[in-house]
Amino acid sequence: VQLVESGGGLVQPGGSLRLSCAASGFTFSSYAMKWYRQAPGKEREFVGTIRRSGDSTDYADSVKGRFTISRDNAKNTVYLQMNSLKPTDKAVYYCNVDQLGIQGWGQGTQVTVSS
Repeated sequence: VQLVESGGGLVQPGGSLRLSCAASGFTFSSYAMKWYRQAPGKEREFVGTIRRSGDSTDYADSVKGRFTISRDNAKNTVYLQMNSLKPTDKAVYYCNVDQLGIQGWGQGTQVTVSS
């Protein structure tokens, strides 16, 4: 299992970023995918998940209405669109697969929200 995140960076409060996670080493379209984040000095926390077909998503209350997860099974990629970013969204963002014996984490991508 290999997961590679990209798209992080520095953005002003209220701005947007789209993160990508390219997957390989497993049958991507057969697995739900998740996003997590870890802020400095805090535990890693769940951000959201998307079903394997992409027809259903679920989000943490802290990002609901601002973040959207999507996937392109033809490209083996899952996305995290982040809008209305807040300084409290600053964290390293990770994609994850953990289902039916397949488990893996990416290396993470840093998101910083600051003026």
